[in-house]
Amino acid sequence: MPFDFTAGVPGAFRIDNPRLASTRFSIIPGAVIGFLRFVGLLNAAVWFGAALYQTFIAGPAFASREMADLLTGRNFPFFSVAIAQIVASRYFYLQLVCGFLALFHVLAEWLYLGKVPQRFWIGLLFTIVALNLAGGFLLQPKLKDWHRLAFAPNTPAETRKSAVRTFRAWQGTADVVNFLVAGGLGVYLWRMANPADTTRFARATKFRS
Repeated sequence: MPFDFTAGVPGAFRIDNPRLASTRFSIIPGAVIGFLRFVGLLNAAVWFGAALYQTFIAGPAFASREMADLLTGRNFPFFSVAIAQIVASRYFYLQLVCGFLALFHVLAEWLYLGKVPQRFWIGLLFTIVALNLAGGFLLQPKLKDWHRLAFAPNTPAETRKSAVRTFRAWQGTADVVNFLVAGGLGVYLWRMANPADTTRFARATKFRS
């Protein structure tokens, strides 16, 4: 029996070969699946790469001897820390974008592919996003406040010493959070590179055969 699409609509077309019709429209789900996987893997790779760069390259560089020699004793570590905080704020925005893209990717796979996320992986993703939000909205403002207090010209000596100690404690906490995020993103990237092929389209193809 010939296939009749958009019957009664101007510009309607017919495909008299059922096999050709099936092939034509089975390409669409496959293309969407491929596109979703590509976007998810690309986002995970960018996210993980940015976390590695910030945690192991950019962050330590601002506290390095080379930075101290460049800025000299009068400007180091005030300006090096201030610059590091500007970079960290930009990194936080990138983390937000990647995090929400990852959540949107999970939602798209669930709605379009019928792929229900496993509890462990969705929990890992929410944990990473929560750590990023804590770093951006809690840790970074605290670091800025204590850094400003430690180097303010009118800060008493004892208050300055206390502010420096508190700043280092908060900085250590931020470093731990960055390590945890980088490790979690490494696991998340591996998961995106090795997806479980349990979509409704795959099952439908299996039953048709």
